[in-house]
Amino acid sequence: MIGIFLETLPFFLLIACGYGAAFGGVFSGQAVAHLTKFVFYFALSAMLFSFASSLSFQEIFDPDFALAYTSATALVYAVVFAAAILRKTGAAEAAVEAHSAIIGNIGFLGLPMLVLLLGPAAAGPLLLLVAIDLILFGSVIVIVITLSRGGAPGIGVFKTIGGGLVRNPMIVSMAAGLIWSALGLSTPGPIAEFLTLLGAAATPCALFAIGASLADKSAERVSVAIWLSLAKLVLHPGLIAISALWIFEVEPFAASVMICCAAMPTAGNVYILAQHYGVAPARVSSTILVSTAISVVTLSLVIAMVS
Repeated sequence: MIGIFLETLPFFLLIACGYGAAFGGVFSGQAVAHLTKFVFYFALSAMLFSFASSLSFQEIFDPDFALAYTSATALVYAVVFAAAILRKTGAAEAAVEAHSAIIGNIGFLGLPMLVLLLGPAAAGPLLLLVAIDLILFGSVIVIVITLSRGGAPGIGVFKTIGGGLVRNPMIVSMAAGLIWSALGLSTPGPIAEFLTLLGAAATPCALFAIGASLADKSAERVSVAIWLSLAKLVLHPGLIAISALWIFEVEPFAASVMICCAAMPTAGNVYILAQHYGVAPARVSSTILVSTAISVVTLSLVIAMVS
């Protein structure tokens, strides 16, 4: 446990560095936004393209893996959604709380951390998990909020979902990489070196950006934030472990990657969605802050257990 904690510590120190820079005024809110855009549109996209272009679709897509993750995650979603309804919250707020409990920071934290700690073989399972979160569960929250406001899941909703996916550089870069791989194309030396250099910036910049973005988060509705954080950091990886190891019997290494990803703290894009729809942004902000702080210990513990 101590050994794994020391291996994960540099990642959290980079997050703390970003937090300190933003909290101390060295990085303004605008600077944080621009750094996040650099990671999202350039560095992380280069990393994802490099991974996807070196793998085939068969190496990424595993039906049992996908079913194990999707079914356990859907169960966590249902539990948290039902708990919110029992507290007399509306369906839209319940959907945002449930989303906070299932969408971990796989892109900015999980991808760079797990590839370094578990090895390049983790890339395939990670890409599939990113796709499931963005395409499947990212669509669910839009549909539930639309229905809760008296709308119907018609062509307009699906245009919104489709447009969001097409404009998402993570989806585009993964799809482009898989197409590149399927065509059997080789990446020219200078281009490969360019992608390597750009992708190498993803890890430090993403972690710094996570910390910097936490500086403007507030700990409001702490009791709810603690419940959602525990659902994300304990319930989610726990049910994923049962589903992957005992129900669907996923290959052990891939199951380990899945469990570690489920133990990631709540992702920042959940806050962006909550703010966009005007549904409980302060609650999500608090959950991101609390879950990230707690994950310093819980994530190290989970990685140590699966290792």
